[in-house]
Amino acid sequence: MSYPASQAAKPLHHLDFRAVQPVTVATVISAPREQVFDYLQDIANHAEFTDHYLVDWRLTREVSVGRGAGARFRVKAPGNRFSWADSTFVEVQRPHLIVEAGRTGKNNRIRTLGTYELSQGPSGTTRVRFTLESERSPFLSDRILEALGQRAWLRRKNEKAMHRLRSIIERGEGRGQRVTLAAG
Repeated sequence: MSYPASQAAKPLHHLDFRAVQPVTVATVISAPREQVFDYLQDIANHAEFTDHYLVDWRLTREVSVGRGAGARFRVKAPGNRFSWADSTFVEVQRPHLIVEAGRTGKNNRIRTLGTYELSQGPSGTTRVRFTLESERSPFLSDRILEALGQRAWLRRKNEKAMHRLRSIIERGEGRGQRVTLAAG
């Protein structure tokens, strides 16, 4: 069965994410860019530095590294009745870029796009910049959550995640539990 061009699925890079202001956070890590990239390209590691607001992680496939690696998790947000979300690496360019596409919200109707940009800093440091974008939902319930401070909450949680990422890579401190493949 074929669909008309207007109904064909559009690649995530062509979605209009400009409707909702993106959330961007950054940190500088005292480690080579390749080391930071190797840690970030394994989605199983992401539970370690985000487990203060993303919980109950499950891998979506056995291989947790590189393009196609994905996970499903719950978002511990105030007022969030539909907390499950997922994320899959759709672009991995060593050693400077990781792009993850996902969905969240009721019936996974809100598309998200997360981008990790890694750049070399002075004296062997790495600057990590994470940007999270989401489509504007046509549903009033989703727009109310956004109006009640969802972006500010996400910024705070992602800033803490960047601090934890830095602590884990630089000193091995503050490690959460690494996610494993779910049985089933």
